[in-house]
Amino acid sequence: MSSDVDKLQCSADQQVRRRKVLYIPGYDPFHPRRYRELYRKESAAQAEISGYEIALKANQGKGPYGWHVDAVIDGMNVGTDFEVLVWSDIVKETMTQNIPRTYLMLARTAWTYVGSGAFFRLLKTRKGPMIAALYPIFMLTLQLVLACALGALTGSVTSWLIHGWLYLPAFAATVAAVLILCRKIDNKLFAYYLMHDYSWSARDHGASPPELEQKLSEFRARLTDVTTQGYDEILVIGHSSGAHIGVSLLADFLRTPEGGKPETRLSFLTIGQVVPMVSFLKKAKRLRADLHLMAAQQYIPWVDVTAPGDGCAFALCDPVSVTGVAPENKSWPLVFSAAFTQSLTPARWKELRWRFFRLHFQYLCAFDAPKDYDYFQITAGPVTLWERYKNRPASKSRMETPLSPYKDMA
Repeated sequence: MSSDVDKLQCSADQQVRRRKVLYIPGYDPFHPRRYRELYRKESAAQAEISGYEIALKANQGKGPYGWHVDAVIDGMNVGTDFEVLVWSDIVKETMTQNIPRTYLMLARTAWTYVGSGAFFRLLKTRKGPMIAALYPIFMLTLQLVLACALGALTGSVTSWLIHGWLYLPAFAATVAAVLILCRKIDNKLFAYYLMHDYSWSARDHGASPPELEQKLSEFRARLTDVTTQGYDEILVIGHSSGAHIGVSLLADFLRTPEGGKPETRLSFLTIGQVVPMVSFLKKAKRLRADLHLMAAQQYIPWVDVTAPGDGCAFALCDPVSVTGVAPENKSWPLVFSAAFTQSLTPARWKELRWRFFRLHFQYLCAFDAPKDYDYFQITAGPVTLWERYKNRPASKSRMETPLSPYKDMA
């Protein structure tokens, strides 16, 4: 980290009595109340393990969806107002595709990554997210092969028992039935879910789609409004796909007159990020420019937390450096690991190890053997994000090699 950043961020009082958290979910079609209930359950568990007090209550009346947290940590009372920056309406719309269109999306998405060369560069980062990327392609192809095999068997039997002309109707009916059944149990398989996620990211070859730009405009207006409300810290959190949305949100904010005021104390936390899945694509010029800006700016400390145990994230990949847009005076992000294998007891790790989707949400959950990453102390504790981690060294095993096939910026 540069000395200028250290001086700027640590010169002011880092004590927090009132905090605002703006949370940006990943590609998630569900109502944001699921995050409130997750926070309620997991914060109570962490408070019992770590010996502090924390309580949550829902917001009353109209307005953005959120909740209020009161905590007593290290003997200090802290109040935190949580707000979810909702973009689930976009996700729901992209997930309403029928089965044939989903297979068309599969072919188009695969070609976008392979044809651009991004896929082969992504293979050089981490194996986990690339296995996750290949999983829906494999699973959906397997479902189609299985459906066709059963269709051929059913058609042959029907043709033999009844009449030859019934082969094609029986074949088509069986294929349709098997694929519909697979679609109905996707809440267990996640093949369609992941396929829609990757397809949305690749739809415009990494360019920010108009509906997302509209959301970013709304989010920026909300952030600007919050900075006038007297909070000691405004903490923006981007989880999974929400990480690159957060990068663009804060980059846009810094380009406004309000964004250049040092007294506006903002912090940025990215967790379980999948930034390279977008930033490596040909037309992701806007995102690459935003990463470049956020890496050198002197106002917003940015901490990036992942874990090798999370197979869906680009663990310990510096999103700026691997994209190849790091400026000479790069200061951010501070990259380190949540160390799931050390922060969870052996019994708990054994229980969660193969639950990949659940592990992708572990950053928002309690650790039964916590180290220096505690989501609830970060969001409800008495010090700012940077005060908490200013002396924390970056992980030595982080990846910083420029790998993206495209480095041009908007």
